Amino acid sequence: MSLFSRRYGGRPFHLLVMACCFTVAGYAAVRLLVGRPVAVAVWFIGAALLHDLVLVPLYSAADRTAQAAALPPRTPPSAGRRLLNHLRAPVVLSLLLLLVWFPLILRRSAPYHQDTGLSDSVYLDRWLLITAGLFAASALTALLNTARRRRARPSATGATGATGATRATGSRTDHDR
Repeated sequence: MSLFSRRYGGRPFHLLVMACCFTVAGYAAVRLLVGRPVAVAVWFIGAALLHDLVLVPLYSAADRTAQAAALPPRTPPSAGRRLLNHLRAPVVLSLLLLLVWFPLILRRSAPYHQDTGLSDSVYLDRWLLITAGLFAASALTALLNTARRRRARPSATGATGATGATRATGSRTDHDR
């Protein structure tokens, strides 16, 4: 490990990428704050408070409810959570899209049509299609992961063959150590 990596804690490329990210974020902040700095500050503070005081308890309670409903009490934690994560990912992405585009999805954006000349009637259908696609991709991923995990699992007879000898799996056993 080089002196730079020991002192910085990462590779030089990481430092370069972080410097670029902070540069872009600083530029965006300057451009955003030029027009109405008080309104922007109020929006950021309001968004942080709404997220921390309202949304976090809501989606934490929803996640706990989903865990209690979807996982039987004696399910091994890793197996149940693995499958539940395939439900969490499309839900989170779909809700994030809804949060960003809800005025257009719910047709609550009157100036959109006046400003652009475009109709907002397509957004609900497209959001529903994207949501269905996210759930389908997640279900396919879950099926493929489950099939791959079952194939990688040892057979029902265990690690011993007909002769009682241990199969060679490429890993060391306790008596080898």
